[in-house]
Amino acid sequence: MTGSTRSTFGRLGLLALAVLFIVAVTLSNRILRGARLDLTENQLYTLSEGTVRVLGAIEEPLNLYFFYSDKATTDIPYLRSYADRVRDTLREFSQHAQGRITVTEVDPIPFSDEEDQATQFGLQGVRLDNSADAVFMGIAGANSVGDDEILPFLDPGKEALLEYELAKLVYSLANPKRPVVGLLSSLPMNAGFDPMTQQVRQPWTITSQLRQLFELRELQASAAAIADDVQVLMVVHPKGLPESALYAIDQFILRGGRAILFVDPWCEADPGAGDPMNPAGGMASGGRSSSLDRIFGAWGIAVGTDNFVGDDGYALQVYSPQGQPVRDIGYAGIDNTGIDQDDVVTAGLSLLHLGYAGAITRSENAPAAVTPLVRSSEIAGTVGTAALGFMSDPALLRQGFKPTGERYTLAARITGDVPSAFAAGPPGGASAGEKGHLAKAAKAINVVVVADADLLADRMWVRAQDFFGQRVASAFANNGDFVVSAIDNLLGSSDLIGIRGRAKFSRPFKVVEELRRGAEDKFRVTEEQLKQDLDETERKLGELQASRQDGNALIMSPEQEKEIEAFREKRATIRRELRSVQRTLDRDIERLGNLLKAVNIGLVPLLITIVSIVVLIARRRSRGGAA
Repeated sequence: MTGSTRSTFGRLGLLALAVLFIVAVTLSNRILRGARLDLTENQLYTLSEGTVRVLGAIEEPLNLYFFYSDKATTDIPYLRSYADRVRDTLREFSQHAQGRITVTEVDPIPFSDEEDQATQFGLQGVRLDNSADAVFMGIAGANSVGDDEILPFLDPGKEALLEYELAKLVYSLANPKRPVVGLLSSLPMNAGFDPMTQQVRQPWTITSQLRQLFELRELQASAAAIADDVQVLMVVHPKGLPESALYAIDQFILRGGRAILFVDPWCEADPGAGDPMNPAGGMASGGRSSSLDRIFGAWGIAVGTDNFVGDDGYALQVYSPQGQPVRDIGYAGIDNTGIDQDDVVTAGLSLLHLGYAGAITRSENAPAAVTPLVRSSEIAGTVGTAALGFMSDPALLRQGFKPTGERYTLAARITGDVPSAFAAGPPGGASAGEKGHLAKAAKAINVVVVADADLLADRMWVRAQDFFGQRVASAFANNGDFVVSAIDNLLGSSDLIGIRGRAKFSRPFKVVEELRRGAEDKFRVTEEQLKQDLDETERKLGELQASRQDGNALIMSPEQEKEIEAFREKRATIRRELRSVQRTLDRDIERLGNLLKAVNIGLVPLLITIVSIVVLIARRRSRGGAA
């Protein structure tokens, strides 16, 4: 065979391979259309079961509009990358909704009809540092009866909540009726007359926020039952509740009602003890503490009223009576290290302020499961509440304070099949009503318990002031976000509640980071050695200088010159070692990069081609067998 013939066959072989590759890609696009294989560690592109059920329950067509400033973000790569993530998630939503969700992407160019459409929905552009125009990156949804829901701006920093926020928006559009939240509280959370100041009392900021979002219905402690249309029950600092009210709470929860319960071993926001209209006041009804021991006991949990959690790790700074700053172990400023970032209720929260909070504990064989949402630091321990009523200097709390090393649960989600706290039936003065008495939960309960009520008070998380006749609130902690998020989550379906925060899409290169850490460790060791050698050289030079007899301090002796020369040689050797470590690190990273390129460019397409051919052959054989 001549050289020209071999050359011709070589060209034909390459051409045949190219044709085969094009045919394989075309066939794979047709055969595997719509097929997805999620190989990411945390299943980033796979919707959770709860989301799938929420989408499957949609009964009417919904329209979702993704307003994204594509042109304005040309030079903002992290937003463009996150926009792709949003598109993928919306595509998954549309596919699982079986045609009942229509997704439209809109680029609201400045001064365009699309920008007007975005502002009509209530979306606002955000002006970023490196963008000339305001950037839109939000979602608006509409149902068939004209109800709208929006996500004003999709923050890449809250990527873990993307699926939950979208599922919540879809659920709200599919269930548009305004939810009812029942509020049972012994604290002055609503507007009224303050006997202490003899003035009209403003409502707490949290109460005003809840009224904007929900239909907030105030309940009385004398109520023998909770209305059926109440979807979430919010109980705050329940002091001295009659048996009939406890029974109503018990049966409401057992029938599937959702609840968020705030109890407190020492509530500073409780004005009862100092009420001039009722001198015996708070002490007669349990002082500043509150509990639901009767109900909690049936669940197998407890929140003690004799002790609070002192926390030296999260202690906030206050001022003593002498005006000196002091860290008060009773006040905790809990950052994200003490807040569960996996539960959608607390994910994304960065700071919660609590005051003299209690500890939620669970007995060994409790029927209820306790999932901590907020925990103390490890430098924490319990402190008796007895001395708080007579203490003026918070520094005194440290006397005898001994951290236990335990992280105490301050807020938790309570779930499980629990029995009634009233095993014998309704107590005196209460009635089971038409539905009858429930001896145990009809289905697993879902309740959030918080061992502190002070976190709701304005002074713990928000500054509210009048601004030209309007009350403006400026939050310095996430207490309000926590409460609204908890109620919002409890209001959703059980599927929506079960959706937890997802892992982030942007993930570090762990292998590369480990290589860098190893190199940095070598650098630190070598640099430390260099520093020690330098210190030793300076010491020797000082000794040689002190031992000289000629008194000439300006001219170095031969011994000093020899010592300095030895140090210079050693320093050069160490620097060569440092450069060697850096070159080795660069080679390791480059080798890893080449391997990843080979896998992504060569191996993955080859595997897809092989799978496509196998599927095609299997289909043809099955058709031939059927014929």
